Amino acid sequence: MIEEKTYRKYLEALIKGDKATCSVIIKEKLDANINIKELYTGLFQRSLYKIGELWESNRISVATEHLATSITESLMHMTYPIIFESEHIGKKAVISCVASEFHQIGGKMVADIFELHGWDGYFIGANTPEYELYRMIHDKKPDVLALSLSLYFNLPKLLHLLEQINEWFPGLDIIVGGQAFRWGGREEVEKYEKVNYLSSLDELEEFIANNTKP
Repeated sequence: MIEEKTYRKYLEALIKGDKATCSVIIKEKLDANINIKELYTGLFQRSLYKIGELWESNRISVATEHLATSITESLMHMTYPIIFESEHIGKKAVISCVASEFHQIGGKMVADIFELHGWDGYFIGANTPEYELYRMIHDKKPDVLALSLSLYFNLPKLLHLLEQINEWFPGLDIIVGGQAFRWGGREEVEKYEKVNYLSSLDELEEFIANNTKP
């Protein structure tokens, strides 16, 4: 569990761009064998949601928001010695942001959770052109495709992507998620076959557990 005092200290340092203090907090938690998903949700995700709220209300600058995002992404690397020591089980997931989406931390978190549970998580980043995603699906033949959507006005691009994937890769399990769905869209994506909307990393872990069973 992330204590409120720790979260507040971390958030304050993140807003100031104080990477050193943030790093010390993360190291302390890792040394205490914190659950990685708890770290991701209780510090990384929660603080970035707050940063987004502050930016939307013009209480911080876009530069501050970008710096906080950059620091968070670099701090995630501190967890990788733990994440990548998991024994792999032969399952594969391709994770991507929709074209014109530049917020990639959510997608990276999803990939890391897959890796933590022994899957090969192929995260191909932000603003991925559709043809490159199709090529990756063809080459890797994943068990699951995960798509991240942060901006609601990009929903039509996601829907077009789902139409094409259902046509060209029938039967492929697809999960979608992201901050965009705060404004709606769940019913529109779930009308496609084999598509599931997941609202949290808790739901992702449940999905992984259900799709890892023999």
